[in-house]
Amino acid sequence: MNNKFFNVRVYGLLINANNEVLISDEQEYGFRFTKFPGGGLEYGEGLIEGLKREFVEECNTEVEVTSHFYTTDFFVKSAFNDSQIISVYYLVKAVSDLRVTTKIEVFDFEGEGDILQSFRCVKLSELNVDAFTFPTDQYVADLLLKTL
Repeated sequence: MNNKFFNVRVYGLLINANNEVLISDEQEYGFRFTKFPGGGLEYGEGLIEGLKREFVEECNTEVEVTSHFYTTDFFVKSAFNDSQIISVYYLVKAVSDLRVTTKIEVFDFEGEGDILQSFRCVKLSELNVDAFTFPTDQYVADLLLKTL
């Protein structure tokens, strides 16, 4: 039996008026990681629909996709299972004010549990590629710094 499969992920690059990008710090079952907001596509939904759902679920914020930014063009194995990750990144803007509390410190979680999340707004001028956990996010952060 083949347990290998494709895992399609969709992420948003939300840059505010202060030239800061929204970053997500997360902890799942003891593993901490930093990434751009977004997540897995659900069966039956399109990329943009999935991204909008993820922003509502994670950030309680509706977003509008302004343009495609990057789609994975190299092999990435999931850190969590035997899937091959295909990630699609879009530039997005909030339809209304950001409805999530942003923190200053990395992994500044509130509450307890197996799954925790907090957000930070990081100035593009201070964005560090190495702050991201996963190779695709690192690649996208580097692209973002080179193109904006």
